Amino acid sequence: MKTLLVKNGIVITLGENNRVLYNHSVLCAGDKISAVGPDSQFAGKYDKVIDARGRVVLPGFINAHMHFYSTLARGLGKAAPAKDFNGVLENLWWRLDKKLTLDDCYYSAVAPLVDSIRKGTTTLIDHHASPYAARGSLDAIAKAVRETGLRACLCYEVSDRDGEKIAADGIAENAEFIKRCEKEKDPRLSAMFGLHAAFTLSDNTLAAASAAGRGLETGFHIHCAEAAADEEFSEKNHGMRVVERLEKFGLLGPGSIAAHCVHVDEREMDILAATGTPVAHNPQSNLNNAVGIADVVALAKKGVLVGLGTDAMTVDMPEELRVALWAQHLKHGDASCGFMETLSTLLFNNAKIAARHFRLPPGELRAGCAADIIVLDYRAPTPLDAGTFLGHLCYGMAPAPVDCTIAGGRALLEEGELKLDLDLEGICRRSREAAAALWERF
Repeated sequence: MKTLLVKNGIVITLGENNRVLYNHSVLCAGDKISAVGPDSQFAGKYDKVIDARGRVVLPGFINAHMHFYSTLARGLGKAAPAKDFNGVLENLWWRLDKKLTLDDCYYSAVAPLVDSIRKGTTTLIDHHASPYAARGSLDAIAKAVRETGLRACLCYEVSDRDGEKIAADGIAENAEFIKRCEKEKDPRLSAMFGLHAAFTLSDNTLAAASAAGRGLETGFHIHCAEAAADEEFSEKNHGMRVVERLEKFGLLGPGSIAAHCVHVDEREMDILAATGTPVAHNPQSNLNNAVGIADVVALAKKGVLVGLGTDAMTVDMPEELRVALWAQHLKHGDASCGFMETLSTLLFNNAKIAARHFRLPPGELRAGCAADIIVLDYRAPTPLDAGTFLGHLCYGMAPAPVDCTIAGGRALLEEGELKLDLDLEGICRRSREAAAALWERF
């Protein structure tokens, strides 16, 4: 078992008892952390030693809601303008995902995964769609995850919008990939059961997906009340609100993720809290699509575990976090509102969510946790300790360069240089070719 030591750092552990430890080291044995302690305790020889040189050492960041497949839309200018969210879906995303091939699924995952390494994001929970290339799509993404060395939880979004056969393909793709992950027990890969959104799912399909997912003892990853239209559709066609309908079909619970929840009401918040269902907040995407701002403060007060995702707007989690805080200030008209509730989404809550889906819990520097570690080139101009860390992270540390990224005990980035056994130039070239062909089909 190979060992890796990160020494001479300001170690910020995060976790329930967050500590800021000067002149400390983190020792990794294989893919997990074996010890955290003062530098003087680690005088032996190790397979690899990384000198943090007094820089900040943190757990790798976690993204609670991502869409790798949207990467190949970057720069695409062929979609008609849309005035509302349904128009965005119909003019762009539902036209794009129909044209994706299995090769597209792979290439669209590699680029954001490499970018994640550069930004210190080591765990991503992805939500995939490629209706005419559903079967095998999660394996194509898993290949990219393995090659880049990161950690990902994958699912396929089941929807009725392309017909019964494709909905059935989506259910089968989820089921088979979940079984494969359980059999292979790769610590870097896990699976959930994906669903698009309640307004594109009939009762029959929800029932079938629910039965399949619960039979596999997995949670469900679904877009929930992202736009007001989702709630309006549910009330008009089903006589209940979105969260009530998801509860009816047994889709909620600690192992599930309700993404967005911009338009949930107080009753729905109570249901999310009572069922222990986490919410993934995606502020940049919600602002970009003009659907609103989720009330993170109200959700947290209700006892809902609120994590932070990016919905593919970025893989830079501190950037997303800062936008989340400014958005809460704006929503509540209070520049002092929501600091702890919002900062906790990324720094504490995402780890709790991810721990439900991986053998080794990520998001904390503690013996027994996943050996996912980053080194930030940040020099504090004011006292940095457990009481001031959140302020440093939000107002100074967030844009600091990531010098080192370690995932599963393997250094993927050192002194800002990628250490991957991949032909990145060749992959980028083929990705551009795949994107150009996709745009023609679009």
